[in-house]
Amino acid sequence: MSLEKTPVTIVTGFLGAGKTTLIRHLLQNPDGRRLAVLVNEFGDVGVDGDLIRACADANCPESSILELTNGCICCTVADEFIPAIERLMAMDPRPDHIVIETSGLALPKPLLKAFDWPDLRSRITIDGVVAVADAEAVAAGIFAPDPAHPGTEADHETPLSEVFEDQIACADLVLLSKADLAGEAGLAAARAVIEAEAPRPLPMLALTEGVIDARVVLGISAAAEDGLDARPSHHDGGEPHDHDDFDTVVIEIPEIDDPQALSDRIAALAAAHRILRVKGHVAVRGKPMRLLIQAVGTRVRHQFDRPWGAQPRLGRLVVIAEKGDIDAAAIRAALV
Repeated sequence: MSLEKTPVTIVTGFLGAGKTTLIRHLLQNPDGRRLAVLVNEFGDVGVDGDLIRACADANCPESSILELTNGCICCTVADEFIPAIERLMAMDPRPDHIVIETSGLALPKPLLKAFDWPDLRSRITIDGVVAVADAEAVAAGIFAPDPAHPGTEADHETPLSEVFEDQIACADLVLLSKADLAGEAGLAAARAVIEAEAPRPLPMLALTEGVIDARVVLGISAAAEDGLDARPSHHDGGEPHDHDDFDTVVIEIPEIDDPQALSDRIAALAAAHRILRVKGHVAVRGKPMRLLIQAVGTRVRHQFDRPWGAQPRLGRLVVIAEKGDIDAAAIRAALV
């Protein structure tokens, strides 16, 4: 039995930042590592886990990809997260490296604290916390505190800015995603925002479509479990973390004729109701493939991903927004 600790990389980042795209690239280009993946989603439609399972191969079979839905693992450490890690560690052969994709609303620090449990600490080390930041959104000020309440006290933070700041504060590496959309000016602006928020100097790299050498992301050797004090959180004072500021609604979508028309409705919905994220699958009449929908704010992408097979051709979209912006009836009327 090997006494060498299994390295774990925690991939954090806000809703739609590009975490799943990064992990798919790592699975397809693992640099010889046998990987295992734990995926967490906020909401009960498992889109991200489905996308990652599509990359399963000999180095990372489907049995090495676990998914936890309908809640953030930062809030369910004992009940769900630790048993899931135990399942991955019990695999034969044991994975060379475990990658955890947190929910976009999760705070990474509670996960770091979980690895301090004696039974895990003796077998696992946190190789690094990688924060994926949507460069275009950061540059546009999406995560800035509410200008109506100037100041830096926690009471003045918006729910978006608080989650973003905690994710950056915990990171060992920041990946500026969607560099092609942000452009050089956007990347420079995003770097400035993150440098101002980070409690210590952080390396930042730009990437597009999740493409990066696995050796950059896997192999940081941060042993982050030993440096919790250097990773401040808004909840260090004992204030409990919950997700009451955010909510989801799942909308069932009958077969559609025009994917672009649906994308346009999603963009209009996001603009009118401050929707943060929309993702899911819908059926297009006459097409055997599922249409994958991924939206971040008013930016909507759609593509066919795989055949429906034996699955019912019933579309489901999960819509995520701040709780005060969730109006299920209005959302359903806009999309169906």
